[in-house]
Amino acid sequence: MFLRTLSPRLSLTFAALAGAALLAACGKAEEPAPAPAPTATPVAAACGKVTVANMNWQSAEVLAQIDAFILGKGYGCEVELVPGDTMPTLTSMMEKGEPDVAPEAWINAVRDPLDAAVKEGRLHYAAESLKDGGVEGWWIPKYVADANPGIKTIDDALKHPELFPAPEAKGKGAVHNCPSGWNCQITTGNAFKAWDAKKKGFVLVDTGSAAGLDGSIAKAYERKEGWLGYYWAPTSILGKYEMVKLDAGVPHDDAAWKACNSKTECDKPQKNDWASAEVFTVITDRFQKAGGPAVEYLAKRSWGNDTVNGLLAWMSDNQATGEDGARHFLKTQPEVWEAWVSKDVADKVRAALDAA
Repeated sequence: MFLRTLSPRLSLTFAALAGAALLAACGKAEEPAPAPAPTATPVAAACGKVTVANMNWQSAEVLAQIDAFILGKGYGCEVELVPGDTMPTLTSMMEKGEPDVAPEAWINAVRDPLDAAVKEGRLHYAAESLKDGGVEGWWIPKYVADANPGIKTIDDALKHPELFPAPEAKGKGAVHNCPSGWNCQITTGNAFKAWDAKKKGFVLVDTGSAAGLDGSIAKAYERKEGWLGYYWAPTSILGKYEMVKLDAGVPHDDAAWKACNSKTECDKPQKNDWASAEVFTVITDRFQKAGGPAVEYLAKRSWGNDTVNGLLAWMSDNQATGEDGARHFLKTQPEVWEAWVSKDVADKVRAALDAA
């Protein structure tokens, strides 16, 4: 996938570290049920101190801030946010048992050692942070999809180069690629070859940077023009501009992906869907045992990409910090987060929001 340092580029840097795209691994991670907390233990006493990884991409940052607010104000935990990134955070948790919580852990690239740590009881999977998983593939604007209901798959789109005009190649269609240095630039280039897009009248457009890729979507929307290319979710762009992911028309073949589709030197890539990234909250055994009712919250706290996309779009439009985004979410979407907690905890969180 992307691996931004673990998000836009989450399947980039990660993929390089793991020897394949971040989303290379398939299969469902175990979700051991957290140990029930004794109801007689006072919430604050049961929770105590907890360290939460504040990872350095937007969706993980705002989720860490939401957790910090709810754990602190709702459960009486003494919360410390610590800087984090997927690989170093999970490695530290596996080797040192700290920090206590990784709110948004993209686990595919470290599945084997992480599953081993879970099996040994050193770490535990809590909620699936992103219930939809991390999603990547080729997308088109919704207005194009609505006007052309026959376009459902990548093959369908490639029959119509006239609907996706290349900015600098008259008469050609365009497939917009990832920025240079991201693993998704490799996988998109191989997909372009696998679907024989050149022979179908398309050129592969180098977007140059993350800003260039985002800007190409924004420009297409402003002009109501066609756009076809790689993107991923959850992101602020997909919260601001409604896009439709095209069906690859084939399943994900992990062996073929690792052998060729994710490699720079891939002579004969095959049509291959992108794997969905599994994204979990991971907690240490110490906190599993000491966190009390707060552990139950982390076992329930899960949200969908549409919710995250919308929140990230609001944050980008308002140049908001993760803390700003957390408060905005808690104030405006109680119907989402109140399902994660008891009424008593929800009352405490609302009171803290009103007092702020």
